[in-house]
Amino acid sequence: MSEGEVFHEKQRLELCAIHALNNVLQERVFTKETADDICKRLAPQCVMNPHRSVLGTGNYDVNVIMAALQSRGLAAVWWDKRRSVQNLCLDKIQGFILNVPSRVSLGIVSLPLRRRHWLAVREVNGQFYNLDSKLKGPACIGGETELRPFLTEQLSQDIAEMLLVVQKEIDDDGTWLKPDETRK
Repeated sequence: MSEGEVFHEKQRLELCAIHALNNVLQERVFTKETADDICKRLAPQCVMNPHRSVLGTGNYDVNVIMAALQSRGLAAVWWDKRRSVQNLCLDKIQGFILNVPSRVSLGIVSLPLRRRHWLAVREVNGQFYNLDSKLKGPACIGGETELRPFLTEQLSQDIAEMLLVVQKEIDDDGTWLKPDETRK
């Protein structure tokens, strides 16, 4: 599969959480409407829903991502940044969703503000891809040897976080982590 065949949704509005979900799943599964429905289920009594932007343009929180993945029989495992990414069992992980700082810009003008942004990383035919919706297309990271430094660099940003996307059974039995690390 070439980079042109790797599924990659591009950024629109504040829908990076939806794009990250679809990019990690490698198909268009979720829309703004399905994410808004999840928000309503998570906070049915709220007039101002705490799981999305007040303006209704997206900016969905981690609860929406987790519920969306659960609806597909998947789980999101919050990665403890104090651990080394060397401890990950990559063959048990479907993909990664990262929350990283991102510059705010208006057209070509970059503002001195930083917001949080969701992006996906996924293996397709033996190569890992950065599927950040702000990129023009999928960016090949390389194999496992190149992935681990990439993830380490992303997580070195003080407010960066990472979710491991795994099958529900993998979450339940903890096999996403190398066996000698599960006891720590």
